[in-house]
Amino acid sequence: MTGIRVSRLALAIGLTASTTTTVMAAPQTFQTARSFAMGGTGVAVAHPATANIANPAMLADDHHDWADDFGLILPSVNARFADEEEVVDQIDDIQDTIDRLANSDTPVEAQENAGVLRRQLDELDRDTARVDVGAGLSLSIPLETLSVGVFTDGSLRVTTRGNVTDNDLEILREIEEDVIAASEVATGVRDVESELTSDGTVIAASTAEIGVSFARGFELANGHSLSLGLSPKYVQLRTFEYVQRVGDFDDDDFDSDENETDDSQFNVDLGAAYRFGEDGEWNAGLSVRNLLPMDLESTSGAELEIDPRITAGIAHNGEYHVTTAELDLTEQKGFGFSDDTQWLAVGAEFDALRYAQLRVGLRHNLASNDDHRGVEEETQFTAGIGLSPFGARLDIGGLISDSEVGAAIELGAAF
Repeated sequence: MTGIRVSRLALAIGLTASTTTTVMAAPQTFQTARSFAMGGTGVAVAHPATANIANPAMLADDHHDWADDFGLILPSVNARFADEEEVVDQIDDIQDTIDRLANSDTPVEAQENAGVLRRQLDELDRDTARVDVGAGLSLSIPLETLSVGVFTDGSLRVTTRGNVTDNDLEILREIEEDVIAASEVATGVRDVESELTSDGTVIAASTAEIGVSFARGFELANGHSLSLGLSPKYVQLRTFEYVQRVGDFDDDDFDSDENETDDSQFNVDLGAAYRFGEDGEWNAGLSVRNLLPMDLESTSGAELEIDPRITAGIAHNGEYHVTTAELDLTEQKGFGFSDDTQWLAVGAEFDALRYAQLRVGLRHNLASNDDHRGVEEETQFTAGIGLSPFGARLDIGGLISDSEVGAAIELGAAF
């Protein structure tokens, strides 16, 4: 086959992305580039523009005087990719081998191709690749009486996996070892491609949201301050599931409408922030995302569950630094080939004369995944930089772990 041909699974990933472009969404919580670079933190350190997404109460919290009047994100984009086993490349190679097997001229050639295909399928079994993409926009206007903001964000998770059956391995082993079976293939009497039952699966889940945020700050008698916020929003869920037998990867019967499900409803995020310390240098934050549970079944009956996500954080703010730690108090269920997640994260930001920021972070998944279902999500290391000359902002972040790499970029303004 020529290099122009694209594997059906790779094509399905592209079609999944295109069919969800209008919602730009996923069950994984969207992160701004600053949060991305600081280990996914933000509940106790979010700036006004990022507060819409991380913790609406931070809209009304005390910030640096150079960043507490207006905040804009236009836009923020991030992506992560995990494919240690090079699943898509494996599938392309398998397609080539199937073609060579079907077009074998001699029994010996059929035996050789059957052996190659058997080993390729054996290596592909349960190998998984995953892509995460997120995007968001945000506008915030902190005011003394009532801080307000508007936002839209979402992310998309697409996972592909090879599922190989023992039946296929036995068929190929028979051809590899039996000259008569190999002769039937070489003479065209036997169509091996139609006998193969192994398949490739693409499964994706997405959420998209658009909403408004409101927050109010209160001065307490002890000299500390308390901020409360809420974000009513409209949320859309979508799932996509595509299964194709290994022998049919080149068929042109793909119909995205038959593989999608979707649902939507109104929901709300809540947040609180408590600033304390002699100079107000400490801040504790609490956020509840998606207060109202949501669920949606895929075409095969797999259930996507969006449960309330409760996260607590604490931060120390200095003149030129911020350090923070936060913990998910609830576990989020994985969908399809994804692991459950419950993150413990730490992050830090070091400021250079208000014009540049250096950020680092780490987060670790505390959820129990003894029955591992796909690409592992355990410990992730992050870093990034921010440039903010004259109120304009450019934020860049990176992520690396044992299984994946990622990057984020964001344009915005704050003053």
